[in-house]
Amino acid sequence: MTDWALAAGGGDREAADRFVRATYEDVRRFVAYLSSDAPGADDLAQETYLRAMSGLARFAGRSCARTWLMSIARRVVIDRHRAAAVRPRTADTADWQTAAERAQPRHLPGFEESAAVLDALRRLDPARRQAFVLTQLLGASYEEAAAAADCPIGTVRSRVARARRELAGQWRTEPADPAPDAAPGASGG
Repeated sequence: MTDWALAAGGGDREAADRFVRATYEDVRRFVAYLSSDAPGADDLAQETYLRAMSGLARFAGRSCARTWLMSIARRVVIDRHRAAAVRPRTADTADWQTAAERAQPRHLPGFEESAAVLDALRRLDPARRQAFVLTQLLGASYEEAAAAADCPIGTVRSRVARARRELAGQWRTEPADPAPDAAPGASGG
């Protein structure tokens, strides 16, 4: 396969045809898996081969041609995701406002809850806040948080545990007031 790629890079059309035929299904399955878009896999595979064919003359054979081709396919899928992320989506409905409102996630906290969380986080000691945010909100490992804070992992674990206790304490509800007609020190009867 690598020999076909090298020969195709030198201008051999038959080698290029053999190379594409030998690798097409693998590339198609790979891009379908990476993109989770089986119907669009043919387009992604074609884009992969467009890039590969234009770069075959520079392929030096330092790695297996299949490895080289799959790295191109991976970049094609990444580029497609990046392009889709910045491209505005068009609504295929006349009532776009209602469709947008229905698409809003329902399980996320509202403005008031978000403001309360931010206020609670601001009240934490800065070192505890940093450890908590890194590990619990941003998903960093304790090792990564320790490196960022330039402290031992045990210190990060301790800071996170204390931050959790402080946050839980801030959100506990106050005990209910005694009933209005019950006098202090009066015994029921």
